[in-house]
Amino acid sequence: MKTLITEFISLDGVVQAPGGASEDTDGGFSHGGWSMKYFDPVTMGSMYAELAAKSDALLQGRRTYQVSAAAWPSRSGDPFTDWINRVQKYVVSDTLTEKDATWNPTTIIRGADFLRTVSELRARPGGYIYVYGSATMVRSLFAADLVDELLLTIEPIVLGGGKTIFAENGKAIPFTLESTTKASTGAQVCRYVRAK
Repeated sequence: MKTLITEFISLDGVVQAPGGASEDTDGGFSHGGWSMKYFDPVTMGSMYAELAAKSDALLQGRRTYQVSAAAWPSRSGDPFTDWINRVQKYVVSDTLTEKDATWNPTTIIRGADFLRTVSELRARPGGYIYVYGSATMVRSLFAADLVDELLLTIEPIVLGGGKTIFAENGKAIPFTLESTTKASTGAQVCRYVRAK
């Protein structure tokens, strides 16, 4: 399996709270929901659904999982929604209990087991390990060199600060641009593959 990171990202590299005002206000972040006006359901929706269809697992951090678990189970009727509700989900958390894992099927991964578990998943046959949001977790994946592909939807806005997915460790990790598509909103959907 391959680890695929999908993110809505600002021109200055911020991924924090793209979907809603109260999604993540850590650090006084006040631009929650900034990404919504740039969403193009034809260009972006089809790309994300296509990659989801090739994915055998969903990997999330605790906050992203809790926001998603509150939103997705009540929805149905399109390929992405159907996929996300049935796919095997993994959530990295030291605080959630099995009682909290109500969005089935879900497996809780404890922090101490996180990188080992992702390495084990990557050694299995199958499609993608699909990741979105979860900035802290993604930084750890980058630091451990466990990211195989990126789908970055680069949106034409500068947010002036906020959470990023990139580890600040001085380590260079090369990628190759596989494709880019311009959305009707001015966003660029860029797909990158880890360079050999």
